[in-house]
Amino acid sequence: MRYSLFILFSLMCALPSHAEPVAGETSKHENSTPFVSFNPTQNITDILHTSDKEDKEPDIYFEADELTTNQKEKTIEAQGNVEVRREDLTLYADRLVYNQANDTITAYGNVELQEKDGARIYSDEVNLTEKLTQAEMTKIKVIMRDESKLWAEYFRKKENNNKVMRYVTYTPCDCCEQHDGKAPLWRIRARKVTHDASSQNMNYNDAFLDIKNVPVLYSPFLSHPDPTVKRRSGFMPPKIMSNSYLGSALQVNYFWDISEHSDVLFSPTVSTNKGVLWGGRYRSYFQKGYVEAEGTYLNDDDPDRPANRESLFATGRYEINDSWVASTHINYASDSLYLKEMSLPKDDETWLTSDVTFERFNFRDYTSVQAYYYKLVSYDLREKNSAEYDRLKYNKPFALPLIESEFISDPNAIGAYFKNDFSFSSLYHSNGQQSQRATMINSWNLPWTSRFGERYKIVASVKSDAYHVEEYPYHPNKKDYRGNPMRVFPQLGVEWKLPFVKATDTSRQILEPVVVGVFSPNGGNKPNRIPNEDSQDVHLEDTNVLDLDRYAGYDRNDNGSRVSYGFNWNSYGNIMGRTSAFFAQTYQLNRETSFSKNTGSSGHLSDYVGRIYAAPSQYLDLTYRFRLDKNDYKLRYNELAAKLGNNMLNLYVSYIYLQKNTYASEALSERKELYTSLRAALTRDWSVSLYNRQDLSRGGGSLEHGGNLIYEDECFMFITNVKKYNSSDPDLDDSYEFTFSFYLKTLGGLGS
Repeated sequence: MRYSLFILFSLMCALPSHAEPVAGETSKHENSTPFVSFNPTQNITDILHTSDKEDKEPDIYFEADELTTNQKEKTIEAQGNVEVRREDLTLYADRLVYNQANDTITAYGNVELQEKDGARIYSDEVNLTEKLTQAEMTKIKVIMRDESKLWAEYFRKKENNNKVMRYVTYTPCDCCEQHDGKAPLWRIRARKVTHDASSQNMNYNDAFLDIKNVPVLYSPFLSHPDPTVKRRSGFMPPKIMSNSYLGSALQVNYFWDISEHSDVLFSPTVSTNKGVLWGGRYRSYFQKGYVEAEGTYLNDDDPDRPANRESLFATGRYEINDSWVASTHINYASDSLYLKEMSLPKDDETWLTSDVTFERFNFRDYTSVQAYYYKLVSYDLREKNSAEYDRLKYNKPFALPLIESEFISDPNAIGAYFKNDFSFSSLYHSNGQQSQRATMINSWNLPWTSRFGERYKIVASVKSDAYHVEEYPYHPNKKDYRGNPMRVFPQLGVEWKLPFVKATDTSRQILEPVVVGVFSPNGGNKPNRIPNEDSQDVHLEDTNVLDLDRYAGYDRNDNGSRVSYGFNWNSYGNIMGRTSAFFAQTYQLNRETSFSKNTGSSGHLSDYVGRIYAAPSQYLDLTYRFRLDKNDYKLRYNELAAKLGNNMLNLYVSYIYLQKNTYASEALSERKELYTSLRAALTRDWSVSLYNRQDLSRGGGSLEHGGNLIYEDECFMFITNVKKYNSSDPDLDDSYEFTFSFYLKTLGGLGS
């Protein structure tokens, strides 16, 4: 309502003011001039022989079919398609009369005031007095730029720029007229509405909120800032909630406008079971960055919980200079149950990650310096596998610092360039294990295209590592390792591609065979002396099968020589539709390499990996990724994501299967999970959606399911969400989450 109901006042503020037209000489008889039109260099004050002033008022341009002057009555009358323009306001009328004696202007018949942004005010008559600083209208209708509508029996703009409206009705809902017999879904009625220009406040007397002509809320007096105020300190709509831990609760929100670029939101929650859950948010935006932080605190009397429980989520960014940027993300909770029990953001996370980053951007060169801290908050893991939970909690790492630098030279005459990568990490574990690593990768790169269309890329690189390791428990029955291992790992890679194109009247196809050869020494990873911190969860898949280094991190080298081969195929329709496929395999010269064990393969040939994408029409979008055993063609990895249907009815299915990885230093269990969701538009305004996340592994079941029911039209929205979490935690087992929210367009809403 703040943005729409009183656009009328902002329009009237723009009405001409302080102009002083003076009557000039006219003939003793009425003069009539058909179709009077003045070019933009003239204005109405010129036509009325206005005297020159040092402080010129904004020009007023005027057009009409006919202009008549009457010396006896001291009036000037314009008729037929009257148009008056001043700055961003335009007035249209059938007839306009200027009375020089009373210094009044009156517009008659189909009067329309049109603001530049599209808002329109309609009336049968408008009176402008007191040097155009006061206005008076009756029975007005306003259509705002968002198509919201307002009716008032009386409007007056006073000399001090204050405004008054009486018997006002406002609604953003669709309806033809105020009294057409069809009641809008909701509307606001007020006996009197005033605008205090000095305080920039809107004041209501006897305001009603009607739902289908039935009054549901009444306020004898109500006040809020006018549309010119962007924001102001004050109370915001409360939030109602209830859960098994807090009981019934009410969140009170107070907004403090510190400055134009900074604010604070105080949001304490008063609960029946736990007293006050303190909460707040701070935001500040400045020339070179921003800071946002929100947190909560609870003094808990539960003996099974910490006495002081808190959370903090913060982000920040600052541009130090043209090259360097600093940023941070802070995510913290005091214990694994706190976020879930308080219904706070990130309540489904297993780890909360906090970081501080400094980045340098300089053309093709890049440098980053980072620090990471991790907090384990998985309530489900704590009860399902307490041993694993304790191990992760006791062994959790933090990194300070992580340094990454990449420098790329200018290409020479044949297009070759040098690339230098430097990486440094210092990792510490809660159990005392620590490692520092410095890595340098120097490479020479040559991309080249032959005259036959063949695309080549040659990469020759040398990777050098230096470590300092302490308390590394590689052999459980022996003393932890401590030392300074080093490695040097050379590698040569050659990539060849040759695209074939076939075009028809209806489609275009591209078939591109790919061969990648990698030559490097066997062994050299030294797993008994170098811990694997960043290269654990690795699988052969379509995204890395053709890479020179298939590990994501630095702690393990992708050793051994190999040849990878496959093809890319794409088909494009001339109007719509696209289908693509990828298929590849690797042949290893050495039967056993560090990476082959991760794939579940042993021998020269790796498993087959592939990807299929199909979007033949707007009603189907499908991506399928897989890995097949090279011997029996059984699925080792399987991932499907598909969306079928249109906006009226659509089904989304996501499935993933990942076999157990026993080679990783932290064994990763088998994963089978199916996610399905269905959304249907029941009518133009009603829609419903349902979803389920299912664990298909042995002993699994539904992890989470729920849905929502939504009603949304042009002026009202209602949302109901229901979720059920199937946690193994005794405190949260079979827990439900139910929320509802409703919003009145331009007014806001309430939620739980």
